[in-house]
Formats: sequence, C-alpha cells, structure tokens
Amino acid sequence: MAAPSLLNWRRVSSFTGPVPRARHGHRAVAIRELMIIFGGGNEGIADELHVYNTVTNQWFLPAVRGDIPPGCAAHGFVCDGTRILVFGGMVEYGRYSNELYELQASRWLWKKVKPHPPSSGLPPCPRLGHSFSLYGNKCYLFGGLANESEDSNNNVPRYLNDFYELELQHGSGVVGWSIPVTKGIVPSPRESHTAVIYCKKDSGSPKMYVFGGMCGARLDDLWQLDLETMSWSKPETKGTVPLPRSLHTASVIGNKMYIFGGWVPHKGENIETSPHDCEWRCTSSFSYLNLDTAEWTTLVSDSQEDKKNSRPRPRAGHCAVAIGTRLYFWSGRDGYKKALNSQVCCKDLWYLDTEKPPAPSQVQLIKATTNSFHVKWDEVPTVEGYLLQLNTDLPYQAASSDSSAAPNMQGVRMDPHRQGSNSTIPNSVSDNSAKTEHTALKGTSVKNRPDLKTSSDSNATLHSSLAANASNHNSCVVDVLRKNEGPHTSAYIGVLSSCLDLRTVVPETSVSSSVSSAQTMVTQQTIKTESSSTNGAVVKDETSLTTFSTKSEVDETCALPATKISRVEAHATAMPFSVWRIPGISSAKITEFLLVVFESRNKPAWNEFFLICSFWSKKETPSNPVATMKAGERQWCDVGIFKNNTALVSQFYLLPKGKQSISKIGNADVPDYSLLKKQDLVPGTGYRFRVAAINGCGIGPFSKISEFKTCIPGFPGAPSAVRISKNVEGIHLSWEPPTSPSGNILEYSAYLAIRTAQIQDNPSQLVFMRIYCGLKTSCIVTAGQLANAHIDYTSRPAIVFRISAKNEKGYGPATQVRWLQGNNKKAPLN
Repeated sequence: MAAPSLLNWRRVSSFTGPVPRARHGHRAVAIRELMIIFGGGNEGIADELHVYNTVTNQWFLPAVRGDIPPGCAAHGFVCDGTRILVFGGMVEYGRYSNELYELQASRWLWKKVKPHPPSSGLPPCPRLGHSFSLYGNKCYLFGGLANESEDSNNNVPRYLNDFYELELQHGSGVVGWSIPVTKGIVPSPRESHTAVIYCKKDSGSPKMYVFGGMCGARLDDLWQLDLETMSWSKPETKGTVPLPRSLHTASVIGNKMYIFGGWVPHKGENIETSPHDCEWRCTSSFSYLNLDTAEWTTLVSDSQEDKKNSRPRPRAGHCAVAIGTRLYFWSGRDGYKKALNSQVCCKDLWYLDTEKPPAPSQVQLIKATTNSFHVKWDEVPTVEGYLLQLNTDLPYQAASSDSSAAPNMQGVRMDPHRQGSNSTIPNSVSDNSAKTEHTALKGTSVKNRPDLKTSSDSNATLHSSLAANASNHNSCVVDVLRKNEGPHTSAYIGVLSSCLDLRTVVPETSVSSSVSSAQTMVTQQTIKTESSSTNGAVVKDETSLTTFSTKSEVDETCALPATKISRVEAHATAMPFSVWRIPGISSAKITEFLLVVFESRNKPAWNEFFLICSFWSKKETPSNPVATMKAGERQWCDVGIFKNNTALVSQFYLLPKGKQSISKIGNADVPDYSLLKKQDLVPGTGYRFRVAAINGCGIGPFSKISEFKTCIPGFPGAPSAVRISKNVEGIHLSWEPPTSPSGNILEYSAYLAIRTAQIQDNPSQLVFMRIYCGLKTSCIVTAGQLANAHIDYTSRPAIVFRISAKNEKGYGPATQVRWLQGNNKKAPLN
C-alpha cells in the first residue's frame, strides 16, 4: 500500500445511466468489473438491484425476474462466482428477516431457497447487522441484532453472538444450516461489525476475522476464528488500533484488511450542539491490518483534516467493494447533522488504488507498415492508462537539453499531445462510452540481431538481418548475391524469426518487415479472435545459428535457434552492425571473398574475415555524435500514454540528452510530451516494445519485451479471411489473397507449429513445419500432420498455423491462426 501521504483518491465525476438514490445500510459485491448493489434505506427501504460497470462508468438496472426479494437493509450479501446470496436484514422498521434468496447474475434470476434446519438446534432467527461471509462452498453467519418483541412497533433489541454455517450446493441451491461446535472464548454479542475470511498463502488454514461493532457501545476488538479447528482467539496486534466503531466496512486485498469509516466516539471536538447528540460521529479514517503480521497501519487518521475535499468525507453505513487491487466506496450517511434531525446521505462514488498494477502481457502486433505499427496488449483491470515504450539499435540524435525540460510529475495527467483519442489519461474517470470487446488481431514478431543460417545444401547462402543496428561509420558491409535461387527462396528476412523458409538475401532487402497482419483464432468451423499474452511476439535478445543437416529438413522444418552458440555466431555477436564496411576494400571484393567461403566451407577463412571486421570496427570512430547504446544497456523512449490497450505507433519521443529513460517509475506522472522532440519510425527497422499499466499508485512493472520490424515497400500483404473446416483426411485450411499483393503472387506457404523439446523449455518460441507450398489458396492438413501439432497454452489452448504470400520481391508478412482446442492437450481434432 502506498504511504499515507501518497494516497491518491479518485472521485468518479462522470457516469451514465440511472444513478441509484443515496442510501445507507446497503450492501455491494463484485463480479469481475461489475459492482452490484442491493438494498439499503433512505426515506424508505430500497428494493432495486443496481449495477455499476467500473470500466464504462455506467449505472444500469438489470431486468430481474423470479422470486424477487423485498427490499431490505443491513442484510448479508455474498457472491459465489456469478451467484449472489442475500440473507436477513430489516424489511421495515422493527421487522427483520431470516429468509434466504439466491440471484443468478448471469440471467438476473432470483430464487427463494429454503435450507434444511440444523440437525440440533433452531435455524437463525430474524436479524439485521449480522456478518455473512463466504469461503469455499460455505457461508458463515455471526451475530447481529434481533427484536425480542413480537410487536414490530415495540422494538426490544437483543444483540447476538451465535454462529452458523450454511453449506452451498455447486452452482445453485443450498444444503442446509449447521451449528458448528467452537472452542475458546466466543466474541461478545454485537451488530454492525465486520467479518472477513483470509487464508495465508501456503499455510493452509483459513481464518475469519471479526472487528468492531455495536453492543450498547462501539467496539474495537479483533477476533479470529480458525475455520478448520473452529477455535476462537484474540490475536495480539501491533501498531495503532482504529477507534471503536460500527457501520464501517472491511475489505481484503492481498494480505491486508482495509477498514474505512463508521461511527466512532466523538473525542470532544468543539461543537455547537449538545453533548448527547454528538456523543458519536461519523469518520473518514482509513487503516489496514496486515493479516500475516497482525500489524495495524493508519493511512488516514480521525484527526486528519481534508480542506481540499480530496478524499471521501466522513460516513457510516456505506458500502465498499474490492475490484482487483482497487477499492470502491459508495454512498452512506453523514452523521454530522444528527442534532438537526437531518441525516444526510452521501451521493458520491470514490475509488482508491491500493497497489501498483501488475505487468501487462507482451505487446502484440496487429499490423506493420513501412513506418508504423498497430499494436495491442491484454487489458489490466482497474487501470487509468498504459505507458508504451520502445527502443531500437538504430542510432538517433539525442534531444538537446533545452528541448526537454525536466518533467513535472505529480500524479497521472492528461497527455495534451495525444496520438488519437486513445492517448489520454483523465484525472477522474469520465469515459462514458460502453466497453467494446476488442477483436484486434495479433501477429508475430521478429528479431533484429544477427541470424546465421548454414546448411549442407550447396545452394545455401549466408544472410544477415542486421540493418537495424547500422551506424554511419562504425560498421562493415557484406553484400550477398542471390545464388541458384530455388522455388522456395525468399529475400524476406524478417520471417526467419517466425520460422518461415529463407535462403537468399539481396542487398536491397537485407532487412524486412515483420510477420504481422492478423492473428486469428479458429475453433472448428468458425474464426474467433482471442487475446494472448505471448503469441504475438518473439522475445529474443541473443544472436542465433540455425543448422540444417539435409535439404528436406530445410524445405520442411523451421527450427528454433540453437541454444549453443558456435564460434561463428560468437563473432557475429561481438559485431552488432548490420551493414559492414571495410576501408580500402570494395563491397565487390568482400562479396567475392564471401562466395569463396560459401563454396569451400572454409572456417579459417570465416574467422579471418570476422577478425578483419572486428579490427576495423574498433579502429574507426564515429564522426557524428549519436545516442549509442552501451553493451547490455537499453535506452527506452516513450511512445506515449494510452487510455486503451491498443496503439498506432508511428513516432516516439527522443530521450533528453544524458537520460536513460523519460518516464520516472513511481507514484508520479509522465512528462509533458510537448517539451520533447519526436522521431518517426524507419522502414525495415527492428523495434523493441514494452508496456506498463498506470493507476493511482503510479506506474507498475513493465511487460516482457516484444520485437517487431517495420515493412519494406513492395512486399505482399498478409493473406486474410482464414477458414478451417474438418474433412475425412483431417482439416481443410483456406484463405483469401492479400488485399495489397504489390505485384503477382508467385506462391503461398502454410506452416504448422509442431511439438519439440525446445518448445517445452521455452513455450513462447514456436517451431514450425511447412505443410504446404503452392499457388492455391487452400490446402489439406492431414491427421498425421495434426498428430505432431503443438498445443499452445499461452492463452486458450490452440493449434497454431501461419500463412504467407510471396511476390517477385519475396515473402510478405504472415497471418497467424490459432485453432481453439478446448482443454484437451492430446487430441487436436476434439
């Protein structure tokens, strides 16, 4: 949790839909991003069910049906998956309930349920202000307030400390009540207390914690019940215990129990009303108990003033609900005007992030062009935006110090120079648009480090995809001639990392676009899109050497980079340059030399050549100062802040001179991008991406790194409209030609991800086997081929295909297809 001084409360100031009237005594639970509120009272008891969507900031009234319960207040309210249980509460003044209702939220269907009574003893009596807590398939009922009088107009209160267990049936319905036999001293009778259940990681026994409440006077005691041994105890705590209170809320996030608000002793502040009327008051104090260490921490004290209205004002009888690591608070009553007989209910909705957000999934490629990327990543719940960064080995001019003033960072701000409507971060939630299901398609990524591929086939040719690392002078050049091009050769280098067949490189196209376009998920007869954390990118930082032993292996299998680095590869790694130049030696001579090496397989000649390159690269010094990267060090530049989980990237902000990064990680804002210079993306260049989520606690950890390359003009687009259907031989795979062929399509290639030992070690690095090459836009994948398919579990289980087209220039980006398989690891066709 952030330090007390860094709490960043947010008031939701803009929302749509029918807002429920202010109230107190209501209850709330969360189902995913939905906050569901029921009951409560203010000039009558409310009987509506209200739902607030925390993503779209929209209130709505679901059309409920079935055995709709009467309105109630101070009731029990728990959520088990998508069903909600309501027990007890006050249905009118002096009349309490002990009825149990179940709501199936997936259908908004109410049902009155009748649990069996305990085998010994009576079922729970009608009550209000009790606690009702869920753990596993059981609910635990403790305490509350009953009316001893049979006349509802003559209320005779009786505080309770009885304890019941309610067993639930799976999915729907209940079994019955039981009265567990407990050990130890039982907590004193009380109502309007709180009870939460917490189980420490890897330590087994769940425990219920009861705090505070009312029994003629407010209480501040903490009780613990071990639900395995049914033993009550009073744990010894450290730190400052919150003031005695009732009608507060307790919420568990992680290993912390957060206590907010409630009625507390007045403590004798200066008041204008009589002491009797102000003996108790509402509070906005905020504390948490670390349930692992039993230590209290005060975040907002009772005496702490809030002159700027920067946090919720004092209240009691409100509701609190945890969605992810974010706490929401809504309504409740303000006790300051009790002496005037004017109990005012709060109308405001607030939230507080208790932790920094987790790292998002890897950045995934939707589409690559010559000078832009369309990327996406999986959504992170309850965040206010995302910081997208990139870096590249391509030298760029550092921004001068006067062009980038030191950023002023004080919480997340709106980006005044946004890239489209996505790159904005509000100070409060104000997006009224309904949430849309993203069907953006993902692609695959490529490396931009050296890839050396040797083969026993005499037609094999060295290729280097190092152009992204080029420097003006500190470099050497290798011109590789096209030699004996076979029917499956390609000048398209980027697809090497995507395991497509490559053999030749012409000098003009030594760097290629990434395998991008659409990644589509296919399940049986239809195509569905799906979000994935790793399939859209290959994370690879080291150079690699791929060796094929036979011609058929080159034609049929796309193997992953070998884990062992050869001598040749080690030299290449030491030379992070994509275009090699040796002073005094022409590129024609270098080419002639290389061809001799290729024909002779002369390893000493190779070593000599790399030593020459190393010598001249060390001897030369750059004539123009550029922002270069030290070994093992990466300079990350901001692309921008984006509100949603997609971005169109065509530029990035240059680093201020002497800076290693722009954004400061912590409870701080991003810089003012209007003060920074921009740089456009360059065709045929590799870029690394990472993304971090932002909430009120600051910028969270970054995702794993993804790499993509911009396209080179002239290559064909990716095939589209992929369809999969079953037939007697296996499956029928078909596709549509690229919408932008950039010439005549010469052939298509289709690939299948197959099982290998390397995939088990690194599931994100897929190994592909070519299953088709030809002019037709369809092929048959046999049952025998599918038997060797790898089931990818990086998101939903699926078999992965890739399809690409080739024109006169070479292969273009591939379409990656995920054929969903359910949960069966061994039967691809099931």
